[in-house]
Amino acid sequence: MISRYDNRRIALNNSENYKQLFKNRNIKSINQFVTANINPLTIEQALDLNFQTHVWKLGDRYYKLAHKFYGQAHLWWIIAWFNQKPTESHLSTGDVLNIPTPIEKVLEYLDI
Repeated sequence: MISRYDNRRIALNNSENYKQLFKNRNIKSINQFVTANINPLTIEQALDLNFQTHVWKLGDRYYKLAHKFYGQAHLWWIIAWFNQKPTESHLSTGDVLNIPTPIEKVLEYLDI
């Protein structure tokens, strides 16, 4: 199973910004994932993909769309990334999403 957390760097966070939180939890720091940088597709790669559209409606969720189009709910983040809408709260009813397929090719182009 491919996860967006595979091959992610982990960093030690001991920032002063979290001093009170650390104190409340009786810890000195936390380990956290470093924000991933996913390069955009090249024009050639994008032209090599197929796209299906989906009109966002009440009750939609990224994980449901990923299951419908990819058969794998955990790949929801690809739809969010591709449409530049990081969370479902960034969408409104009637928004059109482009779903890149086939998923194997998308993952290959993202080097995942």
